[in-house]
Amino acid sequence: MAAGTPLARPSAPADGVSTDTAVVRALKLLRVPQTQRNRELALLLFALVLNLAAVTLVDLGTGRTPGTDVALYGALPAALALALHVVLRLRARDADPFVLPIATLLTGLGIAEIYRIDIARDHLGWDASSTRQLAWSALAIGGAMALVLLLRNYRVLFRYTYLFGLAGVLLLLLPFVPGLGTNQNADVWVSVGGLFQFQPGELAKISLAIFFAGYLVRTRESLTSVGTRFLWMTWPRARELGPLLVIWLISLGIIVLQRDLGTGLLLFGMFVAMLYVATGKTSWVLIGVVLAGGGAFLASRVLPYVGARFSNWLDAFNPDLINGSSYQLVQGIFGLAQGGLIGTGLGQGRPYLTPLSQSDYILPSLGEELGLVGVFAILCLYMVFASRGVRIGLAGQDDFGKLLATGLSFTIALQVFIMVGGVTRLIPLTGLTTPFLTAGGSSLISNWLIVALLLRISDAVRSRPRVVIG
Repeated sequence: MAAGTPLARPSAPADGVSTDTAVVRALKLLRVPQTQRNRELALLLFALVLNLAAVTLVDLGTGRTPGTDVALYGALPAALALALHVVLRLRARDADPFVLPIATLLTGLGIAEIYRIDIARDHLGWDASSTRQLAWSALAIGGAMALVLLLRNYRVLFRYTYLFGLAGVLLLLLPFVPGLGTNQNADVWVSVGGLFQFQPGELAKISLAIFFAGYLVRTRESLTSVGTRFLWMTWPRARELGPLLVIWLISLGIIVLQRDLGTGLLLFGMFVAMLYVATGKTSWVLIGVVLAGGGAFLASRVLPYVGARFSNWLDAFNPDLINGSSYQLVQGIFGLAQGGLIGTGLGQGRPYLTPLSQSDYILPSLGEELGLVGVFAILCLYMVFASRGVRIGLAGQDDFGKLLATGLSFTIALQVFIMVGGVTRLIPLTGLTTPFLTAGGSSLISNWLIVALLLRISDAVRSRPRVVIG
């Protein structure tokens, strides 16, 4: 063939049936070099090895012979994540490569520790929290896959800003509907037919994050208008404080009516963080801190359950409290102290002595068996997860994506801070869950949906062409 002569395109089959089917096209996409996805695959395989090792060490530490439980509890979360990885290769090739492996590793570590506590309590079958956590993880990762497949362009969420706001409020009010709410310490649970329970507030935080992002994009001009200059900062005018005060009152309503201190602080903190990103004014953060501190102090004086949390925080080792309301907090602290620097080893501690060690106190349980080094490693994973989410937001070209990615990432970071601070007596204890680690389906599903949203936003940020000037 002469140089420069174009290659002839192969003719179609005589029967007119094209061989380039959807399956062939998918295989071609899989064969195309994808740097981000290859990096993600390597990290996922590393997470799979760590999850398998964790469950194996639990079996060995409790005197059991490693068997099918290792493959079930150790490999299943990573296998589901690998399925999501394949979906990303086909539908979101430029998505961030660190978000999915970190979420997979944290989920696997949580399942391994819950499995360890089930062994100590002789819980088997569906009565075991680890079995239910496996089912919830399958549902959560499946939901993330569905969201990645169905949500081709995350910017369509901007059209339904106020609809998501309404949905968030309705979800928060759902526990008050007769026949749905449950009689527990906090009015945050909903029971469906008595078959399963979930916390609608976990889904409400995602809906409200979308609403906050869309609302702030629409009203940013008025919120960033010139205000009063004082102490080297520009302070907003009184009429611009309306949205912040409304969210503050809603947060107080959650604390008062639902007796849920954690969710109230989380939603208010998320709005303040997104408000700061939208306006760039430090004064908004200072005003938010003052309102949050004032609301917490007022609640501690008026509401008995909030006052009890403050008493446990300030005087946990008081003999009058240590065998009562502060027992759980003190047991968790003793467990962390028992773990020391390198821990007792998976399966060789006694985390089951702490009430709710598989849910509210999952981090002290891991801290006892993995030690301070293990806790720091887990916190580093959360730090990298949150920093990647913020990086996704800052790299975006549209304001809605920036605010949404930053708000969702800050929500995870704030939730971790509130929980870790509570179990270590840095701040009063609240009723939040530790993302990905805690036993419970509502939290796991909502956090994996956040993973899917971050993956979708990061793919759009990387694949969108940038304007080059000059």
